[in-house]
Amino acid sequence: MRTGPAEVRAALAEAYRGEWGVVFGTIVRLTGDWDLAEDSAQEAFARALPAWERDGVPRRPGAWLVTAARHRALDVLRRRTTERGKLAEAAAVEAGREAQPPGDERLRLVFTCCHPALPLEARVALTLRAVSGLTTREIARAFLVGEDTVSQRILRAKRKIAAAGIPYRVPPPGARAERLHGVLAVIYLMFTEGYAPSDGNTVRDALAEEAIRLARLVATEAADEPEARGLLALLLLQHSRRAARLDADGGLVTLERQDRTRWDQALIAEGAALARESDTADGPYALQAAIAAQHALAPVAAATDWVTIVALYDRLLSVRANPVVALNRAVAVGMRDGPQAQFDAVDALGASKELVGNHAVPAVRADALRRLGRPGEAAEAYRAAEALAPNGAIAREYAQRVAELGPRP
Repeated sequence: MRTGPAEVRAALAEAYRGEWGVVFGTIVRLTGDWDLAEDSAQEAFARALPAWERDGVPRRPGAWLVTAARHRALDVLRRRTTERGKLAEAAAVEAGREAQPPGDERLRLVFTCCHPALPLEARVALTLRAVSGLTTREIARAFLVGEDTVSQRILRAKRKIAAAGIPYRVPPPGARAERLHGVLAVIYLMFTEGYAPSDGNTVRDALAEEAIRLARLVATEAADEPEARGLLALLLLQHSRRAARLDADGGLVTLERQDRTRWDQALIAEGAALARESDTADGPYALQAAIAAQHALAPVAAATDWVTIVALYDRLLSVRANPVVALNRAVAVGMRDGPQAQFDAVDALGASKELVGNHAVPAVRADALRRLGRPGEAAEAYRAAEALAPNGAIAREYAQRVAELGPRP
C-alpha cells in the first residue's frame, strides 16, 4: 500500500528501533563478520527509504530489511575475493535463508555482546551499537566520553570476539543462568547511568529507556528466568519516579519528599505485577524490585510498609551479603523501629572497607541524629557526607539538609 513520505519515515524509524538488532544479528550469524553485518544493515535501511516511498511500506518491514541486508552481504563477499573459502562463505549466506525467530536472533546478539571475556565498558558500547543501533556519537553523548573512545571500545570488542573465537549463540542450558547475570548487570549499568548519572549531570532519559527496552527483550525471550523479569520490574518502578526526582533547579528530591502524584502509574502497575511474579525466586534483582514496589504502592511516604521492606532486605542479605545492602536495611529498620534503632544499626556495620569513603554512611547517621533531636551532631554528619559526595547534585542535597537544621549554635 502506498503511503506518504511522513508515514514512510515514521515506519522506517519504528523499524530501525525494533528491527536493527535482528537485521544486524542475522548477518553476524550467517557470515561471522561483525563489520560486514554493520555495513549491510546500514545499507539495508538506507535503501529502504526510497524503495518504500516508491512501493509502499512492506507488510513485514523486518523481513524486507533482513533480505536487503543479506543480499548486500552476499554481493560484498562475492566481490571481495574469488578464493574458495570466500565463495564457500557466500554459499553459506545463500544457504542460510531459512527464517530465524527475531527473538532468538536478538538474544544471541545480547549474550555475545555481553560475553564475560570482554571488558565491561566494551560490553556496554557493543550492546548499544549492535543490539540497539545507537551511533557512536549517541553512545558517547550518553556516557560523556569522546566518540573516538567509543569507537575504540567497539573495535577492540569485535577483535576480541574474532581472536577468542567467542561463539555467536545463546549459552547452553548449563551455562545460561551464570551468563544471564552478566547480561542483566550490563543492562542495569546502562539504566543507572541514564537514571542517576555518576557525575551528577542531568538525567538522560533516552539511555534509561533504551535499557528498559533491552530488559524487556531479555525478559520476553528468556521467559523462564525470574531474574530477567525482576530486573525489568526494578527498572520500571524506578523509572516511574523520573518526573518527581528533580526540583525546578535540577536538584535531587529524595524519595520521601517527592510529589507522588507525578509518578507514572502505568509503569508502577506493570512493574509491581512483574515484581509479584518474581519475588519468590529470591534473586537479587527480583528482591530489589519487590522493595521498590513497596515504595511505589504507598500513597504517601508515611504509609510505606516498612515491616515488609525490612523482611525483604533480610532475604536480600541472605543472597547478596554486602555492606551497602546492610546500610539500606539500617534505614528501613530506622523507619520501622525508630531513629535510635537506625543509629545503632549503622554503628553495627563497623569500619567495613566497602563503606570507607561512602557518603551514605554519615548521611544515614545524620538522618538518625536529626530525628533523635540532636541537630548539631546531625549537621556535622551531613557536612561529612557533603565532603564525600560523588557529585554536585548529591552535595547540594546534603548542604540543603544542613541549612534546614539552622545555624550553628
